Amino acid sequence: MKKKYVTRIIIAIVALLFGYAYAIHPLVMNRKAAKHAEAVDNTDRRKPVGPAFDADSALFFCAEQCAFGPRTMNSVAHDQCGEWIVGRFKQYGLTVDQQKTDLKGYDGTTLKATNIIARYQPEKADRIVVCAHWDSRPWADNDPNEDNWHQPVMAANDGASGVAVMIELARLLASAEPLPIGIDFVCFDAEDWGTPQWAEEGQESSETWALGARYWSENLPEGYHPRYGILLDMVGGQGAKFYYEAYSKYYAADVMKHIWRAAHDTGMGSFFPKRDGGGVTDDHVPINQKAHIPTVDIIAYYPDCAESSFGPTWHTVNDDMNHLDSHTLKAVGQTLVQVIFSEK
Repeated sequence: MKKKYVTRIIIAIVALLFGYAYAIHPLVMNRKAAKHAEAVDNTDRRKPVGPAFDADSALFFCAEQCAFGPRTMNSVAHDQCGEWIVGRFKQYGLTVDQQKTDLKGYDGTTLKATNIIARYQPEKADRIVVCAHWDSRPWADNDPNEDNWHQPVMAANDGASGVAVMIELARLLASAEPLPIGIDFVCFDAEDWGTPQWAEEGQESSETWALGARYWSENLPEGYHPRYGILLDMVGGQGAKFYYEAYSKYYAADVMKHIWRAAHDTGMGSFFPKRDGGGVTDDHVPINQKAHIPTVDIIAYYPDCAESSFGPTWHTVNDDMNHLDSHTLKAVGQTLVQVIFSEK
C-alpha cells in the first residue's frame, strides 16, 4: 500500500479531484480548533454500546497468522493461512466465499490471489463492509539494513492485525444478539505486491498496489450497495495513532466523523486525534473510486517518525509480534464495536 508523501497541499487537492492515487503530504489543521472540538466532544459523549473487545484474543489471532510465516503471494504459507482464515470465520458462524483469480504483479508475475469474503447475516440486504489485506510484503524494502531489502516481511502489523480485529469481531458477534444489519468481512489479497523501492526506473505505478481490492471492486454482485466500508490497516503497532486520512475525508467524510466520534465515546479518543494525516494508496481507493462505496481507511500515522510516516517497522523485517501492542488493538477493536453495535 502506501507511497511516499508529497510536499505541496495543492497536489493533495488535485489528487483528490482527479483520483490520483499517490500518498499526499499531511494537510495542516488548526491545532486550537482541533483541541476545542475535542473538548466539546468530551461534554457530549454518548454511552458505549456492545461487548468488550478482547485485545488478547486479537493478539492471539495475529500470532496464529504469523505462525505460518510470511504470507507472500504464491507461497505455501500464504495458502495455509488462507485456509486458516476461512476456518476461523466459519467457526463463528459466518458464510464464507473465496474469490479466486490470477492477477499480474508489477513485474508480470502471475499472482494466485484469493479474496476471502465472510458474511454475517447474509440474508440481510442492508449491510456494511469491514476489510483488511491478508498478504505479506515480499520485500523488506524500507529496512534500514540493505541486506534485508529482498527478505519477506512477517507482516504482524501490516496485514495480520487488521484480519485479527475482524476475526475477533466475528467471535463477538457469534455470541451477541443479532444486529439489524449484515456485515461483510473482506480479506483482500495481493495488496502488498506494489513496486519495490529498488525496482528499475519506470516500473513504479499506483496501479501495482491493492490488486485484490481492485478486482473485488470491479466484480461486485449485482445490486450490492453497502451503507459504507471501513478498512483496517496497520492497526496493532506500538505507539500508533490514527489521523484523518485524506481520501477517506474526501469520499466518506460523514463516515469518518462517525468512526472518530465512536472512538471518543469509548474513551479511545487519544488514539484517534481529530487532525489531518495524509492520503494513502490503499485498498479503500478502488473501493471508493470503482465500487462507489464510501470507505474510510483506519491506518496508522506517525508524523514524527524518521523511518516512515507509517511507523518504524513498516516494510522491514521488524514487523513482527514483538512490535505489536494490545492497547492499540483494543482501541481500534472497541471503536469498531461501538460503530457496529450503534447501527440501526
